[in-house]
Amino acid sequence: MKIALGNDHAAYQLKEQVKAHVEALGYETHDFGTFDEASVDYPDYAFFVGKAVVEGECERGILLCGTGIGIGIAANKIPGIRAALCHDLFSAECSRKHNNANILTMGARVIDPDLALKIVDIWLNTEFEGGRHQRRLDKISNIEDTMAVERAGQLAKIVKEQNK
Repeated sequence: MKIALGNDHAAYQLKEQVKAHVEALGYETHDFGTFDEASVDYPDYAFFVGKAVVEGECERGILLCGTGIGIGIAANKIPGIRAALCHDLFSAECSRKHNNANILTMGARVIDPDLALKIVDIWLNTEFEGGRHQRRLDKISNIEDTMAVERAGQLAKIVKEQNK
């Protein structure tokens, strides 16, 4: 399994620890950066990782920022991404079992690195249960599809009005 990694400046050190841990477990990684502690904007890295996951370049992704919140919000704007913020073992397990989360987010300013690595282990080794949970994910996909169609309709009206 190939894991996409991305982070902002606040989470650079934690990303390096997570990357080394994931590679030691035998996973291949694609590190989208950032590669130092110079200030950057987390939505850029959420986009790179999210795009790699939805396009199949990587099976899953791990995104890190100061709190894990902003980078997760940004990633969840990409249709098909199910980014889950996890700072405890139970949430990490359920994010996979019940939600089939394809991106894990954590906050470097919030979590101890040892706990972060335990969360990564659980998240990588937990399978999706399917069943009733798949029905719920299908509903989420339907929401994404419905919103895309509605936005396309709105854009078409705007273009039509501009071309009168």
